[in-house]
Amino acid sequence: MELTTDILRAEAARFADLESQHPEPSLFGVTDGKTVGTYLKHKFRSFLRGQGYQFEEDNSHNGIDFPGLLVDMKVISTDRSQSSCPFKSPRQKVYGLGYSLIIFVYDKTDDEVAHVAILTIANTVFVAAERTADFKMTKGIRDILENEGNRDDVVAFLSDSYLLQDEEQLDSLAKELLRHKPEQGYLNMPRQLDCFYGLTSNRLIEGMPL
Repeated sequence: MELTTDILRAEAARFADLESQHPEPSLFGVTDGKTVGTYLKHKFRSFLRGQGYQFEEDNSHNGIDFPGLLVDMKVISTDRSQSSCPFKSPRQKVYGLGYSLIIFVYDKTDDEVAHVAILTIANTVFVAAERTADFKMTKGIRDILENEGNRDDVVAFLSDSYLLQDEEQLDSLAKELLRHKPEQGYLNMPRQLDCFYGLTSNRLIEGMPL
């Protein structure tokens, strides 16, 4: 069966419920977030394959986990210690990544008696591609444009935000923003979890800022 974005979202929520009850010996005592992230990513893909879904896994395409669907996975701890920024250019911060995100937010506890770890998936969030810009950056730009701000106002905001230093690039981006107002982004970097904190646990929901 071919994997679709809607199926991916539904299966992510189901996987989160199952994983939250699974004792995992290999993660006992592990504190490295990258190790936990790699574990969850591999296990989720194996889970999907076990359900009979077919999907492309060529990570060479933009380095994302589901290139055929243009969806990438992110794994974030509830302790907010991680700071994994996906933005590769200033333009991505205002117009989005060009692909969607499915985000697993977990809380890890170790059972000292059984020597196993439990990854409780506190939230599973889907952020559509058009909403993957920076929350604060897009809010500031949209506020300026909605209050009839001009090019100088936009340039000043971009400059104060240290988004770009080159004056020619600043001017070019400001002109584009005046022509094409960005959508409100949902990512709050460097701590992505800030914009998802407090969402209902173990249920797939749209990424929304508080």
